[in-house]
Amino acid sequence: MTTARRPLVAGERVLFIDSRERRYLVTLRTGKQFHSHMGIINHDDVIGTDEGSYVRTTKGGRLIVFRPTLADYQLKMKRGAQVIYPKDVAMILVEADIFPGAFVVEAGTGSGALTLALARAVGDSGRVVSYELREDHHAQALENIDAWYEGLGGKPENLELKVGDIFGGIEETGVDRMILDMPEPWDAIGTTTESLLPGGILCCYLPSIPQVSQTVEAMRARGFDLISTFESLLRTWNIDGQSVRPDHRMVGHTGFLITGRKLAGAQDL
Repeated sequence: MTTARRPLVAGERVLFIDSRERRYLVTLRTGKQFHSHMGIINHDDVIGTDEGSYVRTTKGGRLIVFRPTLADYQLKMKRGAQVIYPKDVAMILVEADIFPGAFVVEAGTGSGALTLALARAVGDSGRVVSYELREDHHAQALENIDAWYEGLGGKPENLELKVGDIFGGIEETGVDRMILDMPEPWDAIGTTTESLLPGGILCCYLPSIPQVSQTVEAMRARGFDLISTFESLLRTWNIDGQSVRPDHRMVGHTGFLITGRKLAGAQDL
């Protein structure tokens, strides 16, 4: 079976990667140029080629061009708030069991990195509503999300971004999964989590152990069980012939994840 060719087109984002694996996120535009210390690349010379192609700069530099993955975009997009790193996004998607067709509520949106992953995971049959308290963070997240969906038909209708305070509860009901990325999630447990279905999963992302302790105690007091607290550490390896060793740098602690499942009748405890 022959795989259909998908050449790069004007209006889509690409990733230029140099010999030192530095990455440059660029949107291809007819008649435009990409400038770097390695020289200039004409966008018109890239449009129509296949991803995985080598492109030459005016100074003879050589870069590879690919379409960016979602993880690439999450690390390169503009930040209003600190993004959740891809390694933690991956753990949230699995440990919070974000499935196609799920109804997920997130708070807060931040720069929109996790929001994009949630929207992809629930698919067309699911729904994601994301709350953000700060207007400036909401605006930046909306810009990032719109940029990701440029050329893909625009932001899907089942992804909704709201500005608001969730601590007094939310209007949504029948929520399958709830993700809280905020400094004091314990203030939302027992009010906002009333919207979570019995058996639903609450996942909280926190940077410090005192926050974790207070959150876990609030979850236990408000009818959550199977509570788990963990972190993910990412260590890459250098493989070069017979030289096989861990890289000198690793992505260590970024945040703690807490998951728990809501018991039936938990709102009455």
